[in-house]
Amino acid sequence: MRNSIIAGTGSYVPDNIVSNDDLSKIMDTNDEWISSRTGIKNRCISIEENTSDLAYEAGLKAIKNAGMTAEDIDLIIVSTITPDMQMPSVSCMVQKKLGAVNASAFDVSAACSGFIYAVDIADSMIRSGRHNNVLVIGAEVLSKYVNWSDRSTAVLFGDGAGAAVLKADDNKKGILYALTAAE
Repeated sequence: MRNSIIAGTGSYVPDNIVSNDDLSKIMDTNDEWISSRTGIKNRCISIEENTSDLAYEAGLKAIKNAGMTAEDIDLIIVSTITPDMQMPSVSCMVQKKLGAVNASAFDVSAACSGFIYAVDIADSMIRSGRHNNVLVIGAEVLSKYVNWSDRSTAVLFGDGAGAAVLKADDNKKGILYALTAAE
């Protein structure tokens, strides 16, 4: 039976680290208030990098970790609610930056659950025989949309990207199930 396995993973975050103490300088909060409620001490915030930049870096690492090249990838799915622009899609921008000349590309917009949806779609594409090597990326630059004076939400979000290469495999169990609806 044709299954999909995770062949490689990668992640990327911006270099700019914003601490709870940094946030206390721009809003009514402090480290104790944030960390006792969320466990968060620091978050990475992009200064000049866009979602496609973060997605590219995470994707590049995942492809390398899988022992593949960009040319081996035949589908790229990016999950994001913070695209660089309306069009082209982040996935198409990543495809171009990677040089993934054999890959189709599209974005999924499902907020926090987006990466799970993207993995489920990738798994379905592999099981169907339509694709063999799918790069799935979840990437967000939420800092561009956060209201930095609202401590109830601003303290929760940072910027970053995670990626996985799913690969067709006939010999391993692979991904068994993805729950994307309430039961």
